[in-house]
Amino acid sequence: MTALLSVRDLSVARGGLRVLEGVTFDLQPGRALILRGPNGLGKTTLLRCLAGLQPVVSGRIGMPAESHAYAGHADGLKPALTVAENLRFWAQVFGGGAVDAALDRMNLRALAARPAHMLSAGQKRRLGLARLLVTGRALWLLDEPTVSLDSASVALFADVLRSHLGQGGGAVIATHIDLGLPEAEELDLSPFRAIPGRPADKPAGFNEAFA
Repeated sequence: MTALLSVRDLSVARGGLRVLEGVTFDLQPGRALILRGPNGLGKTTLLRCLAGLQPVVSGRIGMPAESHAYAGHADGLKPALTVAENLRFWAQVFGGGAVDAALDRMNLRALAARPAHMLSAGQKRRLGLARLLVTGRALWLLDEPTVSLDSASVALFADVLRSHLGQGGGAVIATHIDLGLPEAEELDLSPFRAIPGRPADKPAGFNEAFA
């Protein structure tokens, strides 16, 4: 079975200093990987490198082209657009679709005509996560996806995530809560902590890091 994501001996840096070194793992279709470790260890930095938002120091990241979608701390919303318009925008960007299904899956149907700037923090987070459903991407890279969500919305998103995995998708998730995913494995990043104060070498280019 071909892995959705293959990471080999990856080193990443923040603020010019290495934070993680030697990270290695594979993610198979239908599986999730939960990143564990204390705050400040480098979970967000690792996810941003996997998403191609910043270069790695060394190592390799292997994944099919245009196979991933990233959801970070920002919800990626256009405030003046309505809930439905935001989803249609992202569906066009990614060449995906199923906006109506995404509204229903994240319990946003009643809010479809409301401008994003009028949403509560939890509603904005649900809309940001609904964006994943219209991307058509198999690999989800998620940084604390349940921030601002109440318990019912966390359960709702966990169901969406289980469905995504059941269809052969995958996810790498930085979270401190238990999403109740039997398909998930945990990766404690503490053993990969870099030597404190070790400077980053010249970062590898994006083309060098991705295969």
